[in-house]
Amino acid sequence: MSEASDAFDRWIRSGFVEMNTALEGLYAGRDDPADVSGTGAAIKAALRDEGQAHVAALWAEGNTGDGFESAFDVLGNVGLYLAAMRRHELTNPAREDRSPFLEASSLALQAGASIGMAPRFASAHLATHNRAIGGVRKSFTSLPDEFLFIDENTRAMLAFQRAAQALVAVLPLGVGNPVADGQFRAAAAGLDDVIACNDRLFARLDTACFFYNVRPYYKPYRVGRQEYRGANAGDFSGINELDLLLGLCRANDPAYAQLLVDKMLFMLPQDQARLREAMRHRSLLDAFLGEFDSHGATPVLVENARAFLAVIDRFGATATQHHDQLVERFIAEPSAGLAAPQLVQVTASGPPLPVLMAALAALRDQRLGAARADELARLRGLAA
Repeated sequence: MSEASDAFDRWIRSGFVEMNTALEGLYAGRDDPADVSGTGAAIKAALRDEGQAHVAALWAEGNTGDGFESAFDVLGNVGLYLAAMRRHELTNPAREDRSPFLEASSLALQAGASIGMAPRFASAHLATHNRAIGGVRKSFTSLPDEFLFIDENTRAMLAFQRAAQALVAVLPLGVGNPVADGQFRAAAAGLDDVIACNDRLFARLDTACFFYNVRPYYKPYRVGRQEYRGANAGDFSGINELDLLLGLCRANDPAYAQLLVDKMLFMLPQDQARLREAMRHRSLLDAFLGEFDSHGATPVLVENARAFLAVIDRFGATATQHHDQLVERFIAEPSAGLAAPQLVQVTASGPPLPVLMAALAALRDQRLGAARADELARLRGLAA
């Protein structure tokens, strides 16, 4: 990395965090913690100007450094800066037709295009690729609830990836192979880890702090003229690999295919490749049913089917946790107290809250097997 990018990274890990944290303290003391106007003007100006100085130095260099890691770090840092500008209402796509931060937009567009990602910070920047330096990892603030949210989400993402990798290994083995049992157990163990991460997060996360002081940094913002949705903890391939490999969702379902298209550029390039690969394979659910039809209920096939169904059940439990706890308790319920202008912009993904809630409920139901209920019932009967 260049001297300018190193300096920007040091600021993101220090002064940037300190100023955001100070502003959150001011907002939390207001009668309406969702209203950030007219508060902390001097800190906002310092945050804007210090960040702009780092961005201008990088922009003047005319490059993003050597290789993927450097460009990825630059993309993340400029994205965190723009997200903070959005959070503190120094930019808002609802009142602008282009970003007022021209150099930052140009830098983000260059870095994003060079690595094949959307030109804004992605969840990976604060999760699976959030490098700790001297024990300090990147964040917007130093609020304990933000670190809790980042850490447990990261653990859950890594556990989902372990589960997906375990199932991918079954594809060349075949579902009737006696050694596939270990892969199904490994996938179930990964999903058990996800459930444990969610339990810890939902037990300890403060609803008001998350809603008013953590989540606002994930709002959509403009890069140049284009508005990009907020980063989402689901922007990694593992969870969609599980959707497809388990047979609960289909890539030829228009609604689900649109979901994959919408999230593709918010994922790391290697995750994009894994997701495309998963889309080309026959699901394990269909493979089991085909094997039973062709060769009957052999002891190995029955045992593997039972292990596979245990993975299905655990995956459904994670979907229920996410929707019925995180979405309902930490987003939908607090939103009920917002004024109309604030409610319009509450969702990180862009659409109005009722539309988002309906889409998330439909996805939860798919992950619980609603679309494949007949096939799952048949497999359960064959494996009984």
